[in-house]
Amino acid sequence: MNRCKKLLNSVVLAALGALVVPAALFSSPATAQTAQIPNTQNEAANGGRNFPVGTLRGTFMVVNYPQIQLDGHAEQLSPGARIMSANRMLVMPASITGQNLLVNYTRDAAGLVREVWILTPEEASTKRATADRPLFNFWPFVAESGPRDDGKTPFDQLPRYGQ
Repeated sequence: MNRCKKLLNSVVLAALGALVVPAALFSSPATAQTAQIPNTQNEAANGGRNFPVGTLRGTFMVVNYPQIQLDGHAEQLSPGARIMSANRMLVMPASITGQNLLVNYTRDAAGLVREVWILTPEEASTKRATADRPLFNFWPFVAESGPRDDGKTPFDQLPRYGQ
């Protein structure tokens, strides 16, 4: 018999209509059209590229991948790090090993160097912030002050937490 199908179809359509109307009334406007574009330091004004917010400048040298020197300090590239040439092409670290280059770079959440851009002369002439101080003020192998353990100090003479 076909009597139940008509009743079932009308109940389903009424339920869908009851759900669609409130969803249309209370939905929020699309946020993609109102999103703000983040500010960047614009090297493009001097004929260069736009770099992300938080990009720093320094001298860069690949020592032995993934070990690098950044402003004369030993650093490390993050897994999946990208090095972009002045021609906007991907550079393999082995091809620039031992070369001192002026670059813009960003770090990841762990403090490793994530993205590196080799600069053109026009981009290098634009002023940009550099990392003059260590990444964290409590970085254990950068800080010069505080007690040091030579490995021969007895346990009961080591500094305690808060000293």
